[in-house]
Amino acid sequence: MLGLLIIIVISWLLLHFFEQKSIDALGIMPSVNRAFQFFVGFIIISLIALINIYVETRILNIDWELKTVSYRTIFNALWYHLKSALTEDLIFRGAILYILIRRIGAKWAIFISALFFGVYHVFSYGMMNERLIPILYVILVTGFTGYVWAYSFYKTKSIMMGFGFHLGINITNSFFFESQPYGELIFEAISKVELRDWDWLYFSPFKGLFPSVITLASILYLMQLKFFKLKDIV
Repeated sequence: MLGLLIIIVISWLLLHFFEQKSIDALGIMPSVNRAFQFFVGFIIISLIALINIYVETRILNIDWELKTVSYRTIFNALWYHLKSALTEDLIFRGAILYILIRRIGAKWAIFISALFFGVYHVFSYGMMNERLIPILYVILVTGFTGYVWAYSFYKTKSIMMGFGFHLGINITNSFFFESQPYGELIFEAISKVELRDWDWLYFSPFKGLFPSVITLASILYLMQLKFFKLKDIV
């Protein structure tokens, strides 16, 4: 929690000295519209993640076993993912992204944010000693995810929708898959088919990119409907 507070203070200082803006330039202060963006983002990504899990279940013929549910553990997991998602969003889609958008334009700013988000996950996943192909795969998948979430920040002028996306996919996946420190909270895979060679090559990009592709399509559709009070950062 202390680390999160330090990041918020640093974000405020960066915005104050570089742009003469308050922390609310990140759209972090509570409002009805921002809360709505967060919950819509959370619901959209949770549904997309469940569809992705369903497709994976069908393709790999996964047999799930319902575990004994610990509501205390689920609450701890939710609190953990809330803090970690907000921390990452403030770092990669916060003050630095805001400043870059105003200084070099949205196109390059979002690309840089996405690239660093992808590279960061190589280290957070402990993949420094892995082969080149798995590393590039992680950078591509998590980088594209970071691109979509950064784009939502740019279009909504708030981190809240991206924060909803981030928290939603993390907590939904933790219900089914192994993860540290919280994973397989509700279900555990007790058997599945192992794909190999070309089958795995086709399936892996789909599994990794499908959520972000549909998320981006959802953002564009909501923009077309003028579903939110959207305003670009200029």
